[in-house]
Amino acid sequence: MARVRGRDTTPERIVRSAAHRMGFRFRLHVAGLPGRPDLVFPSKHKVIFVHGCFWHRHTCKRGTLPASNIEFWREKLERNKRRDREVVKALTRAGWEVMVVWECETRNAEKLTRRLGVFLSDAVEP
Repeated sequence: MARVRGRDTTPERIVRSAAHRMGFRFRLHVAGLPGRPDLVFPSKHKVIFVHGCFWHRHTCKRGTLPASNIEFWREKLERNKRRDREVVKALTRAGWEVMVVWECETRNAEKLTRRLGVFLSDAVEP
């Protein structure tokens, strides 16, 4: 597991590139915020996490448990999900808006760009 990257992953680079092309500027992995969000938009008070489907147990086909050592993986990945929920709560309480982009969502560039545009726009949602 030492080879598993925590930053600068391909899905994260795809999201960063899309946001940058749209003209948004951001900071990366800000240490002072809970969970060290992948992208931080300080002026908008918004953050984006880019989650790997396996590591954060997404409901897509990539989010399944391995066939061996099931109990170990179940506990480890459930801890990740619990931590994710706690981080989102802490950021929300601190006044930040949070968006989670799943690895599988980065495969459709148009849909990702639309979703980022809606989240990062200054329009107030009803």
